Amino acid sequence: MSEQKPQLQDLFIGIAGLIGAGKSTLATALGELTGLPVYYEPVQDNEYLADFYADTAKYAFSMQIYLLNRRFQQHQEIIWNGGGAVQDRTIYEDAIFAKTLLNLGLLDERDYQTYLSLFKHMSNFMCRPSIIVYLDIQPETSMERINLRSRDVESGISLDYLKMLYQEYELFIEQIAKTIPVIRVPWEEFRTADEMAQMIEREYLQTSFIRQVSWDPIHRV
Repeated sequence: MSEQKPQLQDLFIGIAGLIGAGKSTLATALGELTGLPVYYEPVQDNEYLADFYADTAKYAFSMQIYLLNRRFQQHQEIIWNGGGAVQDRTIYEDAIFAKTLLNLGLLDERDYQTYLSLFKHMSNFMCRPSIIVYLDIQPETSMERINLRSRDVESGISLDYLKMLYQEYELFIEQIAKTIPVIRVPWEEFRTADEMAQMIEREYLQTSFIRQVSWDPIHRV
């Protein structure tokens, strides 16, 4: 008997990318198209977000632990519910932000090591995504989109911070692709949910772990 081809509805899809990349928009569109449950990044009900941006050094560790706890809860719900899911930002990306905060001197080394240790222990109880879709945008594009959506709490985000995040994302993608299949998608220009769904189904069946996607030029009148 031939092995049954996996269906998109069976996949746990993680959407990764810089702040403002369009993760939530894509996650929502994929959820509506496939009927998969969508697990969003905690923003609206994040109890630490405003304090974190107002005094980052003071609330950096609290913020990281809060996000780790919330995303771990999402992972557990995905396990309990069975089937596929779409997650707006993966739990693994939290470590990128923690490392950047450490590099900026906004997170204490002791707190950083405590965070990493906790994450390591919790990872033993997490289900890995079937695939990670990385929405690749430049820091300048990230800055533009942050400004466009005009969230008050994000007004203090700098381009230098986004550039540091991007560098850490590059390292992250290289490392995570050793254990989880990654599709790296150029996302300077948005694509439709149908296009993305077809691309995910196609690329997931490929053997290599990092798939670089290129789009045909769009002809405009």
